Amino acid sequence: MAWRKGDRVDRPRLKDVARAAGVSTATVSLVLNDRHEGVRIPAETRRRVRQVAEDLGYSPNTLARSLRTQRSQTVALLSDQIVTTPFAVPIVAAAQEAAWRRGYLLFLFDTGGNPQIERAAIASLQQQQVAAIIYATMYHRVVPVPPGLPEQTVFVNCRPRGGGYAAAVPDERGGARAAVLELLDYGHRRIAFLDDELTPEASALRQLGLRDALAERGAIFDPALHLRAPASAAGGQAVGALLDLPNDRRPTGVFCFNDRMAMGVYRAARQRGLRIPQELSVVGFDDQEYLAAELDPPLTTVALPHRDMGRWAVEALLDGPDADAGSGAAQSTGTVLMPCPLVRRDSVARRAD
Repeated sequence: MAWRKGDRVDRPRLKDVARAAGVSTATVSLVLNDRHEGVRIPAETRRRVRQVAEDLGYSPNTLARSLRTQRSQTVALLSDQIVTTPFAVPIVAAAQEAAWRRGYLLFLFDTGGNPQIERAAIASLQQQQVAAIIYATMYHRVVPVPPGLPEQTVFVNCRPRGGGYAAAVPDERGGARAAVLELLDYGHRRIAFLDDELTPEASALRQLGLRDALAERGAIFDPALHLRAPASAAGGQAVGALLDLPNDRRPTGVFCFNDRMAMGVYRAARQRGLRIPQELSVVGFDDQEYLAAELDPPLTTVALPHRDMGRWAVEALLDGPDADAGSGAAQSTGTVLMPCPLVRRDSVARRAD
């Protein structure tokens, strides 16, 4: 008798799904493991297999797979503070979604930046036979490789000192270039760069992006318009020293290290009666949720690719020739630059003559 939607199957197995969907068990396995590379399965077939599996109530036998591969169906995300940082939550959300689609669960472990906790966490995760580890940091930087990390590890939002592992980081330089080109294309030439006084990795890269954009448009970098301050709204008000300059020397555009500093620039401008964007254009960086879009006017900014990095991490770890063993693209090392797109809103306007 042919299977019909609504029929019940006790403890459905892979072959039950295959029979009901009219495909091979190999096809069902490839579809339910979300394998695409080197696999040609029509979208309609993929949809039908997933629908049949859902209707039958099929779920992979994770215990049997774990015994066979000596790996649990879990991926661990180990971080310093990223789990408790609201604007970086998309990394976790995207990694969790991608892992779930492949039949894996994502474990989160926040060390608070404590090396002892980190070492204990890595040892514990190894004992639990996690399939792979995502090592993530709150902000982009080069980090020493913690002892005991398994080969099946990728780095996210950071790069391992000395290499040896695959990593994904934001293209800070490209994002800054896009931000400054936006100001230049609106006619601005006196552009201030409000920078983080702590000079993190991103600071130097964003300054390079600024210089790239200026060189492309034949403009000159003016060191007098480069200010360093705390990377906060209070620090952003340091731009007031530049806004008090005579009109022929005052910047008409400001590129900020982050959106919080941009918020401080808004405040400093309004204290001086300067309208944004009519008399001062501002571009931020981060596209921080609940901040950039809520400013008045909404802030043009550069988005950090948090979701893209989280998704990439799982794909790199699990989408390989032997997905069951957790042997994905992470077998190759190197750093992937994730694009930082410009998000246009209302804080940039053509320079007033």
